[in-house]
Amino acid sequence: MIHKHAQYYFTHIKHDIPAGVVVFLVALPLCLGIALASGAPLFSGLIAGFVGGLVVSWLSGSQLSVSGPAAGLTVIVFNAIETLGSFQGLLVASLLAGMMQLGLGYLRAGIIGAFFPSAVIKGMLAAIGLILIIKQLPHATGHNESYEGDESYMRETAESSFLELFDAFNSCSLGAVIISVVALGILLLWESKWIKQQAFLALIPGPLVVVLWGIGFNLLTPVFAANLTLTNDFLVHLPIAQQPADFFANFIQPDWSYLSHPQVYGIAVTIAIIASLETLLSLEATDKLDPLKRLAPTNKELKAQGIGNIISSLLGGLPITAVIVRSAANINSGGKTRVACFFHGVLLLSSVAFFSAYLNFIPLACLAAILLHTGYKLAKPALFIEFYKKGMSQFLPFVITIGAILVTDLLIGIGIGLVIGLIFVIKANYHAAITLIQQDQHYTLLFNKDVTFLNKALLRKFILTIQANSTVTIDARQAKFIDHDIVETINDFLHTTEDNAITVEVLELYGKESMPKHESIIIQ
Repeated sequence: MIHKHAQYYFTHIKHDIPAGVVVFLVALPLCLGIALASGAPLFSGLIAGFVGGLVVSWLSGSQLSVSGPAAGLTVIVFNAIETLGSFQGLLVASLLAGMMQLGLGYLRAGIIGAFFPSAVIKGMLAAIGLILIIKQLPHATGHNESYEGDESYMRETAESSFLELFDAFNSCSLGAVIISVVALGILLLWESKWIKQQAFLALIPGPLVVVLWGIGFNLLTPVFAANLTLTNDFLVHLPIAQQPADFFANFIQPDWSYLSHPQVYGIAVTIAIIASLETLLSLEATDKLDPLKRLAPTNKELKAQGIGNIISSLLGGLPITAVIVRSAANINSGGKTRVACFFHGVLLLSSVAFFSAYLNFIPLACLAAILLHTGYKLAKPALFIEFYKKGMSQFLPFVITIGAILVTDLLIGIGIGLVIGLIFVIKANYHAAITLIQQDQHYTLLFNKDVTFLNKALLRKFILTIQANSTVTIDARQAKFIDHDIVETINDFLHTTEDNAITVEVLELYGKESMPKHESIIIQ
């Protein structure tokens, strides 16, 4: 069996190694940028990246999914560090979240992703996109106050965040603005049809071009325009290891004293829920993109992510999820097996261990531009138009989720969005489950599908419209399940029919008070 697996991976290695290189080039600036946006040490983003590549790739049931730090968790991580007052406290919360994910995997909770309405999920992602834009605009303009987010410009309310934006524009650096604007132009150009039609250029990731542009600009400006040169305060700060002991000293341990802080457990639950949800959504999207149409087991993925988060936290890394941007880059680059994801992890670890000095040439404005572009893609205007065209039942949960997240926090906002989404689901089912058709003095009461207690009020309304001296057909042939409350309401109606001279015919109503058992399919 092992030999067959090795042969399978070896067969595809000619595709997986180049794909792994591309994923590394996409992941490197994103790992740094997400750490920056989270107000965490930049090194922690790279740790999460190589743990996702080296560990999760082999534990996951997916051959193509790539795991690492995700933009969807930046807001939670940022607020967690601010609430706890310590990155080491966040590591404790992240480790507990990993243990919860592991437990969810064993409890077979992988199905939970199917119970979140698409409008609420996309609303959550759009809100994250807008928050990323609000948070990264000061970085893109070179606003150096609280640059790494320790005393954040993303405070408790949206109002204070926007006020901080105006402060940023009043104290911007022209060099940083030029780097950011050109970088955004490069990223937009790299998504154009013309670039995609150029075989060579299409192989080069846009974020890599942005990083090279920023480094080149900052190295050349001392010669041509010294006033535009960015100082070290505006560049990536990764610790440089002079010897092996220095490298290992960069890994931060969790502060176990935070186990006595009640806030840690609430943050852990939030991270576990959002990370699991983002992972399951990413996994579903990756399966749809897979040219071989393989389906990854969701419960196995939750276990893999749980172990990944435990290890990342112990090493001092950010929380991990499966990430659709890197997974899509893997697939588009020809990746076929988990070797591509593993190799990108090897390259990330190598870059941290041996090339930190060179990574420190990267301007933070480059990373801000990449995250601004990511935020725009999550919250682009076309998405709002798409949901508006779908009708109010989709549009209202979408925009209410966005608004709720922006004025409260991610978990409360999602909760509000779910309640609104549930109201529309109940409303749709309320009217769709039962239909009353009248033709002169004959009424047909149709049970169109499964009927629950939620439809009881509608059933009573229909029964009250039935006139005396009429005939009624109660047709339940389409329903597989009928709630006890519904049957009881029908029985109460039947007891009154004789007094009102109503004749009733009942078709397949009884015996459906329990959910039908699905037949087992045994594959030989």
